[in-house]
Amino acid sequence: MMTTDGRGARTGAALRRFSRSTAMTLLCVTLAGYLALGAASSGAFFEGPSVRTFLQYLATPILIGLAQMAALCVGQLNLAVGALGGCTACLTGVLMADDGFPAPVAVAAGVLAATAAGLVTGVFIVVTRINGFIVTLATMTILLGAQYRLVGTRTVDDYSPALKHLGRAAPLNVPLVFLTALAAAALLAAFMYRATAGRRLLAAGGNPLAARLSGISTDRQIVLAHTLSGLLVGIAAVTATASLPGVNSSVGGDWLLPSFAAPIIGGVALNGGSVAVLGTVLAAFVMRLIDAARAQFSLDPSWVNFLIGLVVLGTVVGGHMHQRQLAKKGTAQGRTPQAPPDPGPAAGAALPHAGGAALPNSGGAR
Repeated sequence: MMTTDGRGARTGAALRRFSRSTAMTLLCVTLAGYLALGAASSGAFFEGPSVRTFLQYLATPILIGLAQMAALCVGQLNLAVGALGGCTACLTGVLMADDGFPAPVAVAAGVLAATAAGLVTGVFIVVTRINGFIVTLATMTILLGAQYRLVGTRTVDDYSPALKHLGRAAPLNVPLVFLTALAAAALLAAFMYRATAGRRLLAAGGNPLAARLSGISTDRQIVLAHTLSGLLVGIAAVTATASLPGVNSSVGGDWLLPSFAAPIIGGVALNGGSVAVLGTVLAAFVMRLIDAARAQFSLDPSWVNFLIGLVVLGTVVGGHMHQRQLAKKGTAQGRTPQAPPDPGPAAGAALPHAGGAALPNSGGAR
């Protein structure tokens, strides 16, 4: 049984690691930015309607960031996040407005369609062995055409009032769509960190060769990652449909950059093998703060995109430099040390017999 001192030591070590993590830095930036915007608005940013609006339009960035993170964890890219989300949102709206489907049925159909699209994408990548970048680029083009085919140039806004009411519902000024995004993030974290399937995803992304030697099918993990990404995009499309006054061919058009920015700024490696659910959520907060500052100070939107792109680029470059430094440090420490002087025959008698106990973990990784 672990003693109280042992639990306290582990808790202290975990807190020290968190204090030096990317998530802690983003948490400080989020708090400082929120307080700064509140002060600049003379406290109006802290009022209920402002808080409700801020959190309502934060749900979708969180979900699309998590969707991209699911693909990145196996070293894949999903360029079709925005197109899939927009097409799913338009499909859900058209099913309700034009075909008369009840809201629960239309929402379920949209989420299932997005999940199926992710599954088909993953299977196509595995079967054809074509780079995921190319496949998702082609998928994006196909889905953009399907989205335009669904709605054309019109805006579909006469769908279920119950769904729109759900998108506006905010008990204690906390929107339900935001709580939905947080619930999805919590479930994804539990899956990645606790479930065997989640650990296999990370193993396949971190070292595909070692994963295959351990009996883990990397092909299955690629299919699972894209399916999970499609599911999260489908949920994001539902939150967007519920929050927006209507859906049209422009929905999802500006999702691609935020979908990459949130996980990359949050600490996810582009080469796979890692996830950062909390960091992704906090990075989405930071980007939402930047967007709120743009609206408050009437900034040019192009400068906001430039700033976010610059931060993403700086994060990637910084990560590569850090990895290079770690590799150099590991190489320096791994050099063969100079042989010590011969201690003579007397010292040999003090050495343990060759048939002694095996070293810990001598059996190798299983």
